[in-house]
Amino acid sequence: MLSILLADFRIIFERDPAARNWLEVLFCYPGLQALLMHRFAHWLYRLGLPFVPRLISHLARFFTGIEIHPGAQIGRGVFIDHGMGVVIGETAIVGDYALIYQGVTLGGTGKECGKRHPTLGENVVVGAGAKVLGNLLIGNNVRIGAGSVVLRDVPSDCTVVGVPGRIVYRSGERVEPLEHGRLPDSEAQVIRALVDRIENLEQQVQSLQPAEPRVLEPAIAAMSASFNGAASNGKSTIPATWLPTTAANCRIRDRVIEEFLDGSGI
Repeated sequence: MLSILLADFRIIFERDPAARNWLEVLFCYPGLQALLMHRFAHWLYRLGLPFVPRLISHLARFFTGIEIHPGAQIGRGVFIDHGMGVVIGETAIVGDYALIYQGVTLGGTGKECGKRHPTLGENVVVGAGAKVLGNLLIGNNVRIGAGSVVLRDVPSDCTVVGVPGRIVYRSGERVEPLEHGRLPDSEAQVIRALVDRIENLEQQVQSLQPAEPRVLEPAIAAMSASFNGAASNGKSTIPATWLPTTAANCRIRDRVIEEFLDGSGI
């Protein structure tokens, strides 16, 4: 037990650049405090002692904002960074040297009995706000992106992003645990591919158009007059969606697309 507590303490200095001295870590890191209280509650839970382990878990949630059921199995060297809002269920298993950020839920999907919470392998990174739900098996060295919702098993050495979580292979590329900015964005890649496809189709349509545009203004004006019944003033009230696309409209749409793509980092 002492070696496990030392591993929990030392891993903070390895993974958190803000950790400067042992006194600060011991008194100002709720993730470490929650783990210390959980390990004591888990020991009492395995002894079959009623009520007291749950009371310790409840007090730990009150003081740290981290709720870990005393039945959960937590490996050595686990680091809960910040930790506010973290929930770990009764039958959850967290492997050695896992990194869990704030807002993470390792929960179930219903009221089924038995093993109903996920099992995390070693060196797993779960980003802020991610949800891993159900009796899932998350392999070793898996990275789960912030805000992802994982509902299926994940093999080792993969990255999961999106809602629901999608598996993205990294082709053996090593990524450090704290480099969330390098997580792949599958949705952004799909949107970029769709935009490129639309641009190609627009170019093909333009190449098929005749050299001299047909004169449609009289026909459009007549259709507008018959539709609205108000052609006496000579003004067309045709809906905007019927009007031919102008260069100004194209420029507006292009600017909107560019702003969206730039904001999404595509």
